[in-house]
Amino acid sequence: MEDNKKGIFFAILTAVMWGILAIALKVAVDIVDPATIVWLRFLIAFSCLLVYQLYRSPSELKLLAKPPFILILAAVSLAWNYMGFMLGVKYAGPSNTQIIIQLGPVALVLAGIIFFKEKITRQQIIGFALASLGMIIFYQHQLTELAGMEKEFSLGVLLTITGALAWTIYAVFQKKLVMRFPATILNLFIFGLATVIYWPFIHLDSIANLHWGYWILLLFLGLNTLISYGSLNLALRHTSTSTVSIILILNPVITLGFMALFTSLKVSWIEGEKFTWLSIAGALVVLAGAILVVRRK
Repeated sequence: MEDNKKGIFFAILTAVMWGILAIALKVAVDIVDPATIVWLRFLIAFSCLLVYQLYRSPSELKLLAKPPFILILAAVSLAWNYMGFMLGVKYAGPSNTQIIIQLGPVALVLAGIIFFKEKITRQQIIGFALASLGMIIFYQHQLTELAGMEKEFSLGVLLTITGALAWTIYAVFQKKLVMRFPATILNLFIFGLATVIYWPFIHLDSIANLHWGYWILLLFLGLNTLISYGSLNLALRHTSTSTVSIILILNPVITLGFMALFTSLKVSWIEGEKFTWLSIAGALVVLAGAILVVRRK
């Protein structure tokens, strides 16, 4: 398989994993509290990565003894990104959260322009304008569709935005850190510190008597992090960053498609979602704007 095709394959795999993640989180949060879910996700990812690192190169673990301060900030930022996204799914629903979280990549480009003095193009200016306009249309028309749930939806939107911005901060720090340290070690520290951060807030009683099916779901949520980020690394190795970014921005389409199917089938295990044609149009404008922002010639 050609390198470019390999990159596209792994980028699509990452998009699919992230696309179904929001749906899996929504099913899980109806049974288990958000903090415990996020803690388990980090714990499973940390445990698997630690075993891999001990087998591959245990000597590199000494880098964790004196972590740089920005690595700690990166860990705290990603920890909140997971929680912001989790709470967004809980209050605003999977599809809405997936659209709004796309502010993260857009904000990252903006951060590059501000902090790394990257040049802004006319295409990116148009993209920023489209993403902003689409977000306004999407938000306003989703409010009209969710009569009686406006406050809950707005809370979910706000929490998702904070999660998107937290991811941007994490990505900025990570961009600096990967120039000095192996990505595996960085992720190991980040997952480990996040596990410690959420330990005081978990409720083990909420998972003590779970059906085995929910344990499989929680295991998937933990492994999703390793699979998606592992695939992302391989995608970036084999094809351009621009191609990967565009494919990943389309992951909300996967969530929207599955949720539309589940809503039409009226399944009992997840609450259906409602959209107007205008809110769908707004969502597509957001995605189009985001693609223009991150696209490179």
